[in-house]
Amino acid sequence: MSEQVSDYILARLREWGVERVFGYPGDGINGLLAAWERAGDQPRFIQSRHEEMSAFEAVGYAKFSGRLGVCVATSGPGAIHLLNGLYDAKLDHVPVLAIVGQTARSAMGGAYQQEVDLHTLFKDVASEFVETVTVPEQLPNVLDRAIRTAYARRAPTAVIVHGDVQELDYSPPTHAFKMVPSSLDRSGWQAVPSDGSLARAAEVLNAGKKVAILAGQGAAGARGEVEQVAEILGAGVAKALLGMDVLSDELPYVTGSIGLLGTRPSYELMRDCDTLLTIGSNFPYSQFLPEFGTARAVQIEIDPHLAGLRYPYEVNLIGDARATLLRLIPLLERKDKRGWQSQVIANVERWKEVMARRAAVSADPVNPEHVARALSPLLPDDAILTSDSGSVANWYARHITMRGTMRGSLSGTLATMGCGVPYAIGAKFAHPNRPVVALVGDGAMQMNGMAELITAAKYQHQWEDPRLVVGVWNNRDLNQVTWELRAMGGSPQFLPSQELPDVSYAAFGRLLGLTGIRVEKPDEVEDAWRQALAAKGPAVVEFVTDPAVPPIPPHADWDQIESTAAAILKGDTDRKAVLRQGIKAKVQEFLPGKKKSGAAQEREP
Repeated sequence: MSEQVSDYILARLREWGVERVFGYPGDGINGLLAAWERAGDQPRFIQSRHEEMSAFEAVGYAKFSGRLGVCVATSGPGAIHLLNGLYDAKLDHVPVLAIVGQTARSAMGGAYQQEVDLHTLFKDVASEFVETVTVPEQLPNVLDRAIRTAYARRAPTAVIVHGDVQELDYSPPTHAFKMVPSSLDRSGWQAVPSDGSLARAAEVLNAGKKVAILAGQGAAGARGEVEQVAEILGAGVAKALLGMDVLSDELPYVTGSIGLLGTRPSYELMRDCDTLLTIGSNFPYSQFLPEFGTARAVQIEIDPHLAGLRYPYEVNLIGDARATLLRLIPLLERKDKRGWQSQVIANVERWKEVMARRAAVSADPVNPEHVARALSPLLPDDAILTSDSGSVANWYARHITMRGTMRGSLSGTLATMGCGVPYAIGAKFAHPNRPVVALVGDGAMQMNGMAELITAAKYQHQWEDPRLVVGVWNNRDLNQVTWELRAMGGSPQFLPSQELPDVSYAAFGRLLGLTGIRVEKPDEVEDAWRQALAAKGPAVVEFVTDPAVPPIPPHADWDQIESTAAAILKGDTDRKAVLRQGIKAKVQEFLPGKKKSGAAQEREP
């Protein structure tokens, strides 16, 4: 049998080293599905429960493997379903390729079934490269460019293939006019800044007395170099949420996450520094960076289109983080006075005490912060964590101590709900020999997570280490939005929009043959995590938590917040008034877009 276009597409993916494709079938890709059967399921087709989950799994795979994530979907609704996951890839700068079917060429323009203008649909999310294959000779160029662009731009790309084209005999481009040949190789490359700009950056950093470093996911390959710079400059290091696994939290000068979900010492680090070095981060909330005019600043950013966006940087070094730091380090002067770094370390220790106290507060029935804090020391040093969006992201950011070779990620920029479980599945396929833990709220579980537990059950036997633990915070409330409503408008809760059905997630897991554990008492939390981490396959641990524990911004008055929270948890007789006056007064001014007054800043401890 002659080689068809669909056969060639799969063969070319294999040549690019693609081992898995996340997808869902449909007649718009029947030609590809038939080719998969002929190819002996190589690359392996991983069937999700929904195309959006296919895209999220591809994103999770790419985030944790550093390799291209590939997803596939049928025409029309299948293609549409991919969008949310692809936007997640775009905003978090992740290389993902979407291969999408399309109505047969002869039916185009005829208002045919599932006929959607896919170029218009994908032109924003796959703005770096989207193309439709209409004749075999467009291959391999279109596919190669899509893959190479996804890697180079760290972005999603899309290749659309008409259903009838998939079944045509493949014929390569010839050495002729209007033919575009292609090549497979993607040699490694590193961008580095000029010597002059490195010298200017070193001058700024050497002049600083109180240096702060902000590390993002772009610094992931430069762990040793970031540590070395922090040691030379006597700096403190804060981490963007996407860079949580860049440095170990066991380093005493690492202040943890930054931003609304961040830590108090990270806020203090930015508030009080006189020099800022940002490495591989485009953290968007400038109000959490030093006040304009109070700090000189240097940025290291690989993408010149994203340089200088968040702060008036004096020097923008365009280059790979590790390659740039290796050239910068010899120019830096060691700071003998360590008072600044000592203060940073003291702030971190004080924060740890605050977090321990908050996690120990009694709640009805379980304090959600205690759930995350109990998990942290139990995690293996090679664990991979995923966090969904919502209040659970607060507990992930503040209570999980990154150490060893642990990895972690979440939907950092899109902040979409429903990514936690499919991210974890993608991570398992990226690292089948490592344990993976997903931290998920009940809203996200009902949105996407429950169905995708079926996928975990289906594929668990393909993983060398079958442990995939899904921790569910069940508080029957869309909690993050509830607290935003309380903070911004004084509303205690709009139940028609916020209240969730009480679902037994552990029982659902058991129904699928997974380990399922339900926890309703604080003294059961640690043992439940232990059981789940020791399970011989995927496990669902459901914690019934108190929705009245607030995710407070890091720069609020923590003493007042703690006393207010305690009053709520003890069942204050005027609960609504406590929420309106106690929480709102301290939270509202610190939400994104709210500007503190100078007097308010001076009153802060």
